[in-house]
Amino acid sequence: MENRMIQQRMERFKTFGQTLKGAKVYFRQDWQVFYFDLQGKMFGMMSDQANEETIITLKNLPAKNEELREMYQGIVIPGYYTNKNHWNSIKLVSEELNDQAIEQLIEISYRLVYQKLTKKQQAELM
Repeated sequence: MENRMIQQRMERFKTFGQTLKGAKVYFRQDWQVFYFDLQGKMFGMMSDQANEETIITLKNLPAKNEELREMYQGIVIPGYYTNKNHWNSIKLVSEELNDQAIEQLIEISYRLVYQKLTKKQQAELM
C-alpha cells in the first residue's frame, strides 16, 4: 500500500476518534505521535508519518488482544511502548483489518478507558 493510502487511513482514524464523546485527537510533540485522549487518559496513539512502519496502538481486553494477534499474525503485534497485555499495535500498511474493523477497535479502546473514569468525569461527558 502506498503512503498516500496510509495517510488517508490515518486521517480517517483521527477524524473518527474526534467523533467520540469528549475525545480529542492531537499531535503530541514530546512523543511525536497522534494522541487519542479522553479526560487526559490515552485510549490510542498513532504514528505521525505515513509509511510501511505506521501503526495505531489501541487498548483491548488481554484475551481479545491474544486472539487478534493469532488471527492477524505480523499485522497485530503487542503494543509498542505500552503494557503488552492491554495494548496492541496494528500495522496500517495491511488492509487485512479494514477501516471499519479498526474503527470498532478504536471505539472499544475508548470504552475501556471511559469505564475507568470517575463517575464525576463520566457525568461531565454526558
